[in-house]
Amino acid sequence: MCGIVAYTGFREAYPVIMKGLKRLEYRGYDSAGIALLNGELNVYKKKGKVDDLASAVKGLKLDGHIGIGHTRWATHGEPNDINAHPHYSFSKKLVLIHNGIIENYAVLKQDLLNKGHLFESDTDSEVLAHFIEDIKEHVQCSLEEAVRLALHKVVGAYALVILSTDEPQQLIAARKGSPLAIGIGKDEFFIASDPTPIIEYTKQVVYLNDHEIATINNHELHIKRLDAIAVKPYIHQLDMELEAIEKNGFEHFMLKEIFEQPKSVRDSMRGRINADEGRLQMGGLNEYLSHIVNAERIIIIGCGTSWHAGLVAEYIFEELARIPVEVEYASEFRYRNPIIRENDIVIAISQSGETADTLAAIELAKSKGAIIFGVCNAVGSSIPRATHAGAYLHAGPEIGVASTKAFTSQITVLTMMAIYIAYKKGTITESRYREFLVEIDQIPSKIERCLQLNPQIQEIAALFKDSKNFLYLGRGYNFPVALEGALKLKEISYIHAEGYPAAEMKHGPIALIDQEMPVVFIATSDSSYEKIISNIQEVKARSGRVIAVVTEGDQHIKEMAEFTIEIPATHEALTPLLAVIPLQLLSYHIAVMRGCNVDQPRNLAKSVTVE
Repeated sequence: MCGIVAYTGFREAYPVIMKGLKRLEYRGYDSAGIALLNGELNVYKKKGKVDDLASAVKGLKLDGHIGIGHTRWATHGEPNDINAHPHYSFSKKLVLIHNGIIENYAVLKQDLLNKGHLFESDTDSEVLAHFIEDIKEHVQCSLEEAVRLALHKVVGAYALVILSTDEPQQLIAARKGSPLAIGIGKDEFFIASDPTPIIEYTKQVVYLNDHEIATINNHELHIKRLDAIAVKPYIHQLDMELEAIEKNGFEHFMLKEIFEQPKSVRDSMRGRINADEGRLQMGGLNEYLSHIVNAERIIIIGCGTSWHAGLVAEYIFEELARIPVEVEYASEFRYRNPIIRENDIVIAISQSGETADTLAAIELAKSKGAIIFGVCNAVGSSIPRATHAGAYLHAGPEIGVASTKAFTSQITVLTMMAIYIAYKKGTITESRYREFLVEIDQIPSKIERCLQLNPQIQEIAALFKDSKNFLYLGRGYNFPVALEGALKLKEISYIHAEGYPAAEMKHGPIALIDQEMPVVFIATSDSSYEKIISNIQEVKARSGRVIAVVTEGDQHIKEMAEFTIEIPATHEALTPLLAVIPLQLLSYHIAVMRGCNVDQPRNLAKSVTVE
């Protein structure tokens, strides 16, 4: 959840680290801090955002060629200056930044208190800094060895970087369950939670694996496992451009990413689909194709928006491939002792590839013998390394905390998987297969047409920005879209919103409807069209205010609804890729009009790497 940046090399460390923290602020923005070493160790911390830290340190001693920085999403201890990272050890000769949770910190802390240690913060991270130093002093070992011995006794998740006055040219980093990347330049090294602070300087990156410790000293990088076995670093070449993580003239990253969806969806198809030749290739599935074609069940796991994409995939897989599908919240799946069989296929969905609950669910399913496919956006992240096979989204970096383009790319990749498997299995005909390829190939241009509705949606947003509640209703393929629309509004505008299957409205939610309640219907021309018209009539009869997303040219619902938003026609199974666009824009504009920070909504972080 938190953002980590560190630097050692020939440059001044402060501007490199501060720029990196700004790029990682989507991971946490409760507080920020920096430690710089240049003869003396200077630590500066501030509650609030990175800009607050920058203002607080003006005029202070900021020189040095080695340093560490952190932007926090609070777990242990409220957001304030004291609980901000970096954290000192007891002697104040060592500082540490940490992303994750040390589950046994209370036991470690009590032991250290018994030895006379005093603590300044309420955090588990400060305990770890004291613990490492305590081992170093009592065992009389190097800092690297002290870190290794300490992590053998730590329970929990961590990505951490340590800086010490005793070894002033050295950075030590370690990882278990939380991401950490090391950028390799000429006579300089960068450490970060993801590559976004690194790509300005180098495209050569090493991703630390779980239970690995990296030591950077004298322009050399050495990696060892916790058992002290040396590991040869594998250097990845970043396929990312700096402009991909800049706003490029948009007011917010979220708006930029909404408008990037024609490209991100097309990039998700690139190299996989050729509609003119009637060809679809999903290379990541080939090794296990016979297993998935003959699977008795598919289990899809994810969290938040990824779970909603999984619900859409459930409809598509069952309709086309005729394989039973269950969609599970990863956080519940891992704790409820699920029945998993060796011939089950598990599809794990995650934008970041680091979602802690999803990773734990993957390990559980693997232990039961299931084959795991990953659907992930972040190249080199943990989930692709933990799964047997899968597919990258290739959607590009998503900086806005509320996911938009990742959602449509997830649905695109999952749809292509379902079409590919159905064709190989023989559950769809050649003509239907080619029809799907033509339709999905047209989706990027149809998304562009949806984006042209932005001025109209902005006008609707102005009328409903002060609403206290929203209801989103859809049927069939559009039920998950209703859930996603409600989630987006909740996340960034702080308006209470709920999504329901439209038919379930009369089993409870209809009691909420009055003249103050906006009700958003996803009411496209599909197999449930007549039914959803009846649901709209039920809302109108109770004075609810109807906003309907409809298929272009629909006059019937236009006569009934207060507002209609027309999207292009497509195959029913592909409707979610278009219907969600107006809902993303509606949420965005309402949030902006309410003065909310849409890129960094309160209490949320982009990548949930803690349980």
